[in-house]
Amino acid sequence: MSLDDDGTRDGAAPIDTLESYFEAHGWAVERLGEDEIIATVQGSWTQYELRGVWRPEDRVLQFLALPDIRVATDKRAAVYETLGLINEQLWLGHFELWASSGLVLYRNAALAEGDGGLGLDQAETLVETAIDECERFYPVFQFVLWGNKSPGDAIAAAMIETRGEA
Repeated sequence: MSLDDDGTRDGAAPIDTLESYFEAHGWAVERLGEDEIIATVQGSWTQYELRGVWRPEDRVLQFLALPDIRVATDKRAAVYETLGLINEQLWLGHFELWASSGLVLYRNAALAEGDGGLGLDQAETLVETAIDECERFYPVFQFVLWGNKSPGDAIAAAMIETRGEA
């Protein structure tokens, strides 16, 4: 496959583009049929599962990042409040809590252009935004779940900008 002028691969389905992107970074990749792919990447805080699910009938690629955060039933109210405060700060995608499993995840979607392809630049934006937001907000969830901080205090503590290096 070759790259077109617009950065897409000739005839590449969105899952194929994601697979090429993941493999180029050396990440572990597993295909689950033609329309789903999973990769794992080590972040600063934890290992992230990245999942792409292609819906050809809608021409939509769902992109999920799971930061390995499980929420016990007694902490869900605080996490729902935390999600609301975090999502107010996001421009792309959102965090949510899957009620059935208690998993926190980041979700975004991309509409495929004309031929149903996904450009490499679009794939990069989906993946890098998901990882960046998970890295940025992972400490917030930890402060709420393990540090017993209020959602507002957790965000304030995690969002402190440091200057320089120690």
